Amino acid sequence: MRMLVRLLFGLFVLKAAVASPRFSRQAHLDTYSSTNYDDNFNLESDYEDVLTIGEPQIEIGTLPPPEYEGSLETQNEVEQPKEEEELPLKPQLVPQGSGGSGVLMGLDTQKGMPICLLCTCLGGSVYCDDLNLDSVPPLPKDTTHFYARYNRIKKINKSDFASMNKLKRIDLTHNEITSIEDRAFMGLPELEEVVIRENHISQLPSFPETMTLIDASHNNVGSKGIHREAFKDMTGLLYLYLTDNHIDYIPVPLPDTLRSLHLQRNNIQMMHEDTFCNLQDFSYIRRALEDIRLDGNPINLSRTPQAYICLPRIPIGDLI
Repeated sequence: MRMLVRLLFGLFVLKAAVASPRFSRQAHLDTYSSTNYDDNFNLESDYEDVLTIGEPQIEIGTLPPPEYEGSLETQNEVEQPKEEEELPLKPQLVPQGSGGSGVLMGLDTQKGMPICLLCTCLGGSVYCDDLNLDSVPPLPKDTTHFYARYNRIKKINKSDFASMNKLKRIDLTHNEITSIEDRAFMGLPELEEVVIRENHISQLPSFPETMTLIDASHNNVGSKGIHREAFKDMTGLLYLYLTDNHIDYIPVPLPDTLRSLHLQRNNIQMMHEDTFCNLQDFSYIRRALEDIRLDGNPINLSRTPQAYICLPRIPIGDLI
């Protein structure tokens, strides 16, 4: 009997709960949530299908990747800087002196390399200083200034400077030159300056009339080592340096253009009164010759006062 009463009471309570409005709302919410969840799931699934058709997926919080035209290989080609294209060098022939047709950088020298690799070529100047050379190398034909100082050159031949029509200056300071062929410097129409100091030369060669400077100091030139009237026709000669030789006279006649005459430390013992001046014309004044050096010679300048009356300055030397 008790069991029947409890069963009936339970059914009554359950019926009352189902009839409650709160239970109805909760049941409706549960049903709506379930329905919305299924719908949302279907929408997300449909959205993913739409994105995969032609557009890239974008993650939240990131920027879309930049758009490039073409393939990845094309992009790499665009991004990489182009290397500068090297223009092909056009070798040119350097005309050569002393015969021959000329080759790139000049003819090969005794060192087995072109002249402008062995030496330094700047414009028309060729510098071959301190290279242990024992002869003059073949020079480019357009050489204007040639320097071969501090080498071991022993002889200068006529062929060394043949056809060098633009050559203006030759400097062979401090070599081992003992002889120069007499006409080695002739036939050079533009030659103006020759420096052959500090060698072992005993005989000076002939020089062209175009000379402005001759420096043969510190050699072995003696009384017979200079041609008769060697400097007479050099109407543009400005500087004549013959210091430290064995000369026993002043090599007259000297051109009126001469400015500087250096003969110190030779063996000059006397001077004539007409060595520099014209005794027939006392109005003659030699204005250009302002620098005469005779110091270190066994000569007493006070014995020939008439020899200096046309000079702007008295020569430097012993007066006693």
